[in-house]
Formats: sequence, C-alpha cells, structure tokens
Amino acid sequence: MNTADRLLKLLIALAFAAASAALWWPVDAKAVRLKEIANIQGVRSNQLMGYGLVVGLDGTGDQTTQAPFTAQSLNAMLQQMGITVPAGVAMQVKNVAAVLVTATLPPFAQPGQAIDVNVSSLGNSKSLRGGTLIATPLKGADGQIYGMAQGNLVISGAGASAGGAKVQVNQLSAGRIPGGATVERSVPTPWLQGSVMQYDLQADDFNTARTVADAINKAKGQGTAEAISGRTVNVKLPTPPGERVAFMADLENLSVDKAMPAARIVINARTGSIVVNQAVTIGPCAVAHGNLSVTISSTPVISQPNALSNGQTVAAEKTDIKINQEPGALIQLPQGTKLTEVVKALNTLGANPQDLLAILQAMKAAGALQAELEVI
Repeated sequence: MNTADRLLKLLIALAFAAASAALWWPVDAKAVRLKEIANIQGVRSNQLMGYGLVVGLDGTGDQTTQAPFTAQSLNAMLQQMGITVPAGVAMQVKNVAAVLVTATLPPFAQPGQAIDVNVSSLGNSKSLRGGTLIATPLKGADGQIYGMAQGNLVISGAGASAGGAKVQVNQLSAGRIPGGATVERSVPTPWLQGSVMQYDLQADDFNTARTVADAINKAKGQGTAEAISGRTVNVKLPTPPGERVAFMADLENLSVDKAMPAARIVINARTGSIVVNQAVTIGPCAVAHGNLSVTISSTPVISQPNALSNGQTVAAEKTDIKINQEPGALIQLPQGTKLTEVVKALNTLGANPQDLLAILQAMKAAGALQAELEVI
C-alpha cells in the first residue's frame, strides 16, 4: 500500500468520524441577550391619559347637539380665560372636537423631555385632519399630572365626500403628535435604592432562571446572582452610580443559552389561526374525521284559484332540507418528535383550520398530543 492510498483511507476515516460526531453530539442552544428575555423590576414605563379639545378643524368637528360634553368643555375653557358665554345660548361650533390623549412615560424620563402622544376622537367628529390640540394635562394611575400635551396633529388618512358619495383612506378620527408632550414630573424608581436588583424573566422556567444566574456568575464572579424562582433572579450591584450603570450595561448584552420552551399550541377561535411551537410532539394514534353539512333551500310557490271560484291568490314557500355527511376514513398518524413530522401528520387529515381545532382538542383528551392548548 503506497502513501497515497494510506492518505486516502485516513481522510475517509476522518470524514466518517466527523459525520458521526455531527449525528450524536447535541447542537448548541440558541443564545440570546439577557435584555431580550428579562426585565429589571421597578424599571418600567407608565401609561398616561388626558382629556382635551382639538381646534382648527375645517367644519369636521363634533356636533354639539349629539356630543354635549364638547360644548361643556369649550365653555369651561372659555371661562378660565375670562370669557363668559350668556346662559341659554346654544353653542353650535363645528371646528372643535373632544379627544382622548394617551402617552407612554418611559422609565428614567426627566422633566422637560418630550414624548409622543396619541389623540383619538371621543365624539362624532368626521375628521381631525388639520386640527391642533390645546394644552391637555396627562395624568397617571395615581391622579397626578406627569405631562402636558399640545401641538398639531399628524393624520395619515384622507377623505372626501360630495353628493352622498364618500371616499376615505385610512383612519381620520385618530392621529399622533410626535414629541407633543413635555414631561412635568419624573417617576421614582428603585434603581439607586439598595444593593440588590431583581431580574424578572418573561417566561416562568426554572431552567432559564438557573442559566441566567450561572451566566451572570461566570461573567461577574461567583455569588453575584442567585435564582430565587422560575421567574426571578437577584443580582448584587456595586454602590457607585457610575459603576452600577456600567455593570448593568454588561449584563444587558450578556449571551444566555435560551432553553426550549414548553410545548404549546395557540388557537385563535375567532379567526381559526393555529400556531404550533417546535416542542410539540404527538404519539401514535388514529383519527377519523368527516364533514357534516346542512343545506336549506326555499322556493316561492304561488297558489292561483280558478277564474270563477271567487278564491284568493296565496303565496307560500316550499322548503327543502338536505343533510350531507361525508364519510371519514380512519387515518393512522405516526409518532412525531419534530415539528416537521407533526405538521406532516396533521396535514394528512385534510381538515380545515376550524375542524382542526376540534381534532387537536380530541387528541389532547386522548393523550396523543403532548402539548398545552391555549385558546385566545
């Protein structure tokens, strides 16, 4: 045997070993950043809401006869400016609309910073296009004012009507004001209070909590993090604020091996949508499915009397009811341990999404479906 033959056999043996390793060695789990699977407790956004008026509309505002609160709000605003409307005078303004203003106050927002606001019509305004929101206080859940909104609305829709015909594109009764609110008060956070910070995982999983704690301890030293439950992980922080910010910046971009999620099938009963994750498996089973349809048809029947019988013409209906039940063959589904196998097995049934909802529930009751069914 020459050197070339020996080298060829060696290469074949190495290729066989590499192929065997690819088949038997487990594939590394998908790594994600810590900021994508966990949130810091207490560092959260807050919802703000306010009631205001939009002025400057081109005759598309609220009809005060059907939306009396618009006239009341306008009257109260005028009184604050020293203008008194005589009693008994009906205010018929078409350029004003009552709106609800909503905004999200981000964490660590400080007074003077600008945030975006959404404006939605409360009355029967036809369009808010071209309107201006006047000063509107934005309050939190505690009733305190955290922002003040004012500015010109940006409406993405357009519409026109004439002679009873109407054309409209997108929504005209809601808009947005970029940077339309100014923060007036900051929300206190426990960021600089205490020496321990808590991470809240987005999913309740003990394996993920342990993995997060191990990754933090590996990067910042043993004893830095401790998994408290399947959703919470406590982390010790340095005392100086600058070091604390740098410490958290390192943790946010820390790579964590995300564990496989629990087997779950999400079903939308209203639309018939079905979503299956990769952990769903099925056992060997047999399924028989047949469609049942009921058809009702009605045909008008006119009973006409003879010419000399002094009778009356009577209109009646002839109703035909048909029931059609298609035969359903018993189909054997093999065991599926991968998502592609599960999808292939379910497709062999030939059922539509609505019928598949009942089949999945029956398979779950029979113990052949290893997954949690969630109906939304």
